[in-house]
Amino acid sequence: MPRSFSKATRTLQKWAAVLTLVVAAGVANMSAGRADEADAKRLLKAMSDYLGAQKAMSFDYDVNLELVSTQQQKIALVSSGTLSLNRPDKLHLTRTGGFANVEMVFDGKTLTLLGKNSNLYTQIEAPGTIDQLEDVLRNKYHRPVPGADMLISDPYKELMSEVTDVKDLGAGVIRGVECDHLAFRTKDVDWQIWIAQGARPYPCRYVITSKKVTGWPQYTLDTWGWKTGAEVASDSFKLEIPAGAKKLTPDEVPELNDIPALFTAAKGAK
Repeated sequence: MPRSFSKATRTLQKWAAVLTLVVAAGVANMSAGRADEADAKRLLKAMSDYLGAQKAMSFDYDVNLELVSTQQQKIALVSSGTLSLNRPDKLHLTRTGGFANVEMVFDGKTLTLLGKNSNLYTQIEAPGTIDQLEDVLRNKYHRPVPGADMLISDPYKELMSEVTDVKDLGAGVIRGVECDHLAFRTKDVDWQIWIAQGARPYPCRYVITSKKVTGWPQYTLDTWGWKTGAEVASDSFKLEIPAGAKKLTPDEVPELNDIPALFTAAKGAK
């Protein structure tokens, strides 16, 4: 056999071995990716099933809303509050921050929102379930409840509706609670969620990042103190309106907006 032919044969054999390893590694990575995606979906579905099965639940929360100014400066607005619900049609929420002190109650027929600092309130006739109320607040009034995606009867269906990429990022710890850390992508936003491990898979942290807005503003919701069933304190789901409070339309009550007027561009401003 000619020496040049023998050398070429050995070279081809070496490259064939290398290519075999590369292909095997690629297949392993693809298999691992599919396994991670399946695990992430399973964990999210378990959380959704757990939350949807709770007739009564309550928790405390912190919100960090990051905005980007016209000068490309990122500014964080923070607030805290409490939330309790009783399915299918009762909801009570408070939110306190540097610019607002708001209380909201839904009794299955009427949503009442009170701005305590301004002593202004509004009422919206919205008979139906919590799911239906969320649709009205989000689509008609553009004022979704904090963590609204977690409060409806089927969070998994809502959260996964436009997802294009799923990742299981392993474990993380939020407020001392060990969590499963999952990441998801859609066309317009990236979002992450940390879900408590164990028999009570509630969301500990939920982060939404907007990819379509300059500066990628971000919304972070941290929750803790979760209670369910008989653990939840009794609530009349009634809101007493203070004497002298003035009733306005939803758009006229400044405290009901997550973004204070101070951070809103004036009409005609650029």
